[in-house]
Amino acid sequence: MSHSIEITRTTSHKTKPAVDRLGFGIHFTDHMFIMDYEAGKGWYSPRIVPYQPISMDPAAKVFHYGQTVFEGLKAYRTNDEKILLFRPQSNFKRLNRSNVRLSIPAVDADLALEALQQLVAIDRDWIPAEEGTSLYIRPFIIATQAALGVAPSTKYQFIIIMSPVGAYYAEGVHPVKIFVESDYVRAVKGGTGDAKTAGNYAAGLKAQEEAAEKGYSQVLWLDGVHKKYIEEVGSMNVFFKINGTVVTPALNGSILEGITRHSMLQLLAHWNIPVEERTLSIQEIYDAQRDGTLEEAFGTGTAAVISPIGELNWKGEKLVIGDGGTGQLSQKLYDTLTGIQTGAVADPFGWTIEVRQ
Repeated sequence: MSHSIEITRTTSHKTKPAVDRLGFGIHFTDHMFIMDYEAGKGWYSPRIVPYQPISMDPAAKVFHYGQTVFEGLKAYRTNDEKILLFRPQSNFKRLNRSNVRLSIPAVDADLALEALQQLVAIDRDWIPAEEGTSLYIRPFIIATQAALGVAPSTKYQFIIIMSPVGAYYAEGVHPVKIFVESDYVRAVKGGTGDAKTAGNYAAGLKAQEEAAEKGYSQVLWLDGVHKKYIEEVGSMNVFFKINGTVVTPALNGSILEGITRHSMLQLLAHWNIPVEERTLSIQEIYDAQRDGTLEEAFGTGTAAVISPIGELNWKGEKLVIGDGGTGQLSQKLYDTLTGIQTGAVADPFGWTIEVRQ
């Protein structure tokens, strides 16, 4: 089904940044997608317009009650100049799951995908070609009704913006040091932990800040009730290889259902590597290290794909994983998934979608 999307092209193209100055989420492409919602009318006026500031009433509900959701995905340029999106349908399905939790009306996933493909095609010159680079895509929805009162908004905007980003690992994949958080709580079952909403990330900033002061780059969150079961690493899902089996916390209502996480599980199954999705305590990880069965640990997410974990610190007790370097399985997963994303490795799962002019 084809949808009518109005397109207004910019008459003033921006200067594209040099590849060594891309960073992450700093520069933005020439165009953006916007669609409006009003109760009784539904979603309407899908349009691609020049990238620009948005004007909002100070009473817009997003500012006061945090009614907002977002997604993150990427587009890649292949060696033969094709443009590939990685599993965008999964992102829009997850967006709608987040919408349900935040009382936001669902978007038409087919329309969203078509709009995204048109937007990427228009700004395809912004997609860098160098190894490790990509075009980061941020779809988000904000509540725009100007009214103070704790109730779902009657008006929303769905917006997609895009940013060329540099290589996450400029000098190759390297492990990170993780601080295990025992005081602050990220989420509990029944809360918003399994939705991708702004407040979840704001709530984690203080713990992240304090971990950074101690020399750690990420926080490992424990469950909010017992503070002993592993949930997520910062904005990533987490995996451990114990005695030949890969173990990751089971989705329990407070853990985000990562698309990279799901891809890793499919790859591991494809390679016949044993995998368990289950409750996993931090004590079990420390015990596995002591008895020599803890082989690797890594986080997974859109930005880094894989972040190997070289060290944990739980209540002052440091745990070095392996030799502190990148594990063999972590490297293989990273190489395979990034290869599929960039078209360098065959895609047996049908994950990628080519964007055509």
